[in-house]
Amino acid sequence: MPRVTTATDQQQHLAGPLSAAVAQLCVRLQSQVSARTAAGFREVLRRLSAPLQVAVAGRIKSGKSTLVNALIGRRVAPTDVGECTRLVTRFQYGTVDRVEVIFKDGRKQVLPFDATGMIPATLGLDFEQVSHIEAYLTNAVLRDLTVIDTPGLGSLDAASVARTEQLLGAAKPDEDEEESNDLDDTSRNAVAGAEAVLYVVTQGVRADDQQALAAFTAATASREAGPVNAIAVLNKADTIAPESVAGSDGDVWKAASLLAEKQAVSLKPRVADVLPVIGLLAETAESGGFTSADADALKQLAQLDDVTWEMMLVSADIFTTWECDVPSGTRLRLLEKLDLYGIGQAVEALRQDPDLTAGALRRKLLDASGLATVRARLDAVFRARADGIKAAAGLASVTALAQASGDLGERQRVHDAIEVLLAKPEAHALRLLEALTLVTSGAVAMPEDLAEEVLRVGGSADVGEQLGMQGRPQHELVAYALERAGWWRSFASFGATPAQSRVAHVVHRAYFLIWQQLRGNQG
Repeated sequence: MPRVTTATDQQQHLAGPLSAAVAQLCVRLQSQVSARTAAGFREVLRRLSAPLQVAVAGRIKSGKSTLVNALIGRRVAPTDVGECTRLVTRFQYGTVDRVEVIFKDGRKQVLPFDATGMIPATLGLDFEQVSHIEAYLTNAVLRDLTVIDTPGLGSLDAASVARTEQLLGAAKPDEDEEESNDLDDTSRNAVAGAEAVLYVVTQGVRADDQQALAAFTAATASREAGPVNAIAVLNKADTIAPESVAGSDGDVWKAASLLAEKQAVSLKPRVADVLPVIGLLAETAESGGFTSADADALKQLAQLDDVTWEMMLVSADIFTTWECDVPSGTRLRLLEKLDLYGIGQAVEALRQDPDLTAGALRRKLLDASGLATVRARLDAVFRARADGIKAAAGLASVTALAQASGDLGERQRVHDAIEVLLAKPEAHALRLLEALTLVTSGAVAMPEDLAEEVLRVGGSADVGEQLGMQGRPQHELVAYALERAGWWRSFASFGATPAQSRVAHVVHRAYFLIWQQLRGNQG
């Protein structure tokens, strides 16, 4: 007899009240649906109580794995092209460090780390039978965030792309499944997708970047990536030639920032932002790769005369072959860890302050990498809204599971239960996320200025950002929120199409709730 999950079972580490409400809905519905759908609901419950799952995606050789290492703070993901870079690897919290190879038939095999503490680049197994890799690390970052490293999209073999698409929820279900009480492929795909994406681009945004972001879904209910659950980073920012970017004034970081702004416009509205970062520098500084011996070598280089130093920075070949007191092998090691830009930044810092310790120099390099800004944005876009993101993905999965059942009565019961949940004032955030997704995906056409407003109101958890009035006095925020609430209510009644009207009612209520919140703060 299929096991029914109880409310006590699912009261684990839920992200917040919205996730808890969706979990309670799943528990209540289990006895009212088929065994197959109930199995899917149990998987939704498991996902709701797990950390937010963020997929790091992008084209091959965009530096995804290097960035994963930087985010985790440990050099564990292989960065050289090999078998493991063609597999999906999930990095999650565990009480004991271990790596498990998961086979397509469900078998598991523990895999030892290599001599450097990384996942081996070569498995020594029948690669075609492998589904993915699960890496468990005693790492504080992973307590509330599961990081998923994916193969490159658009440029790898079909099998690797298929693995990535299945993880992202884009794989097509098999329509010829036999009846089973277990969680079938259709149901599994409905709950298997990552809930958010960190998309890695390099200097040029190409068509396959746009297509990959369009294909990304949180579960398989056509929830495309958008400003609620997607951020992009412009990696390898140090390789951008300043002269190729107007207005950069010869500064590499300024050029990268300007290019990231242009890319944000190109990828809009599929991502919340595009941020420049230097993954290699971040990985070295954050994962323990920068040593006191490296700092000593850089101090020696900082003592070279200006003419010699400028010549050495012209190219990697000149840097490693030019005659100086620092051995060529040491310089090659620095180049592999920091590249020329990072070496130049370190030497400049040491010339300004020769007494910098190795630890202080490492922090300077970390600052120069841009990782702190990426992490802050991840916190603002993902962690701060993990409850809403996970709850929305959970509801999408519940809906997909009901649709896959083929039972009209079951579909209606699930639909009615969801409508009751969404009618509650505390669940309005889910309505707003849904409205935002409809507008940004083009499912509901809106005039550009109104679409921008929906994006602003639904794309932030900060009231000042939602109103577009950061730093303004409280009384102005109160008045503006009430004014816009009235405008959207009028638009819903008199100027909108039926589809636009549904969105407008949601935006009206969002402004009204903001007004109530601000009034309460005044009181």
